[in-house]
Amino acid sequence: MSTSFYNKFERHAHGEGLKGNSTHYCAGCGHGLAHKYLSDAISELGIQDDTVLVSPVGCSVFAYYYFDTGNTQAAHGRAPAVALGHKLANPNATVISYQGDGDLASIGLAETIAIAQLGNPITVIFINNAIYGMTGGQMAPTTLMGQPTSTSPDGRKQINGQPIKIAEQIAQLDGPVYVERVALFSPAERSRARKAIKKAVQLQKEGRGYAFIEVLAECPTHLKISPDKSEAWVKENMVPIFPLGVKKDLTVEPWWNIEPPLFDGGKFVGIIGATTDKTERNCKEFPAHLHPSDISLKLAGSGGDGAQTAAILIATAAINEGFDGTHIPSYGPESRGGTSYADVHVAKTEVLNPASPSPDILIAFNAPSLSKFGSTVAKNGFIVFDSSVSKEIEPSDSSIKVIGVPFTEIAAGLGKMVVKNIVGLGALAAATNIFPRETFLVAIKQALKDKVALIPLNEKAFDLGYDAAKENMKAKRY
Repeated sequence: MSTSFYNKFERHAHGEGLKGNSTHYCAGCGHGLAHKYLSDAISELGIQDDTVLVSPVGCSVFAYYYFDTGNTQAAHGRAPAVALGHKLANPNATVISYQGDGDLASIGLAETIAIAQLGNPITVIFINNAIYGMTGGQMAPTTLMGQPTSTSPDGRKQINGQPIKIAEQIAQLDGPVYVERVALFSPAERSRARKAIKKAVQLQKEGRGYAFIEVLAECPTHLKISPDKSEAWVKENMVPIFPLGVKKDLTVEPWWNIEPPLFDGGKFVGIIGATTDKTERNCKEFPAHLHPSDISLKLAGSGGDGAQTAAILIATAAINEGFDGTHIPSYGPESRGGTSYADVHVAKTEVLNPASPSPDILIAFNAPSLSKFGSTVAKNGFIVFDSSVSKEIEPSDSSIKVIGVPFTEIAAGLGKMVVKNIVGLGALAAATNIFPRETFLVAIKQALKDKVALIPLNEKAFDLGYDAAKENMKAKRY
């Protein structure tokens, strides 16, 4: 019978010889059988080309070497959220989240419960071997009372709490339609496991809802016993704590028929404030004097300084000019008077990483921000700061230009403190020549389309910031 495995597994010896058909799992490990039953189900249901398997950190991390399907790796514990993303992006796909007990029941418990309660048709295969397998045999949420592990050498004690019965937890939620716990320690139990896994996948194929299969699996390596003895251990020790059987099985008519998401930006015009109006471009070319392809900026200040708004305006200006622009805000308790910040990128074609840990340009609206981020600026970079509230700092490298402009003082002189961020943008334009003046003003006018009376004030603030930066640079002979 055909399966959805690759004909050879490239992980070992480049797929040559016997190793080309062997997995990385230890002898007697339950993952091998679970893989086999899942592969058979995918093939029997004829969904190989439509299947996406999500495997996170854990013993199953290399599943993509074995399953000839779509594959996605997820961060530890995040497989259900990634699976949901796949299902919503491609509603016709069969999406399977394959996870271990440390991953699903500990690190990813929040995602597990939340996605299960939603009830969208995805299939979760949960391998419960009562221990963290790949990372060193630590105590897992499913470790039995008295069971020794690397982090509980004297056995799990009362202070560690009781093992979590995940299948029962999932079954009591309203979202799932099918929940069953199976095992692998005998031919009869393997047959039940095979049927349960296929049913869980079939329910998704038919659009009936969320299905969850918990598989009690052997881990001879961390039990430190032989494979046959580990089968007996699962039967004698795990089954009394984790009773086998169906925990929930609802008869539900097929209901999953949602449309795939739209990727035509024109259809969103008017819904999210987008527009088809074309803006006049003022940049003759990408500002490669700052970076050949991707300029990183960090704007930082306290709450009310307008750093986030200024960041959005820079990203908007970049997009208006035909470049790529991103804005990643960072909010937190610091915004109540310390430093909150925004990372911005302006890329010639595409931003590949929106974070700015070492920015080419820093705009600091207060002293804590200047102190915190001043030393992170890259060589040949720029620091533009509010000299009304901060003292100038020595740059970490002599190639970095430091330009002080009294943002607050200028804004106060205009009678509107809220425009000090626009003063900062003017200073940025003068100091770096990242964009022409007109580019910034177009973005500002777009932002103020419903408050056109404020446009002259903002233009004045921009120009005063620009002129002040030019004076500072002239004095320093930059």
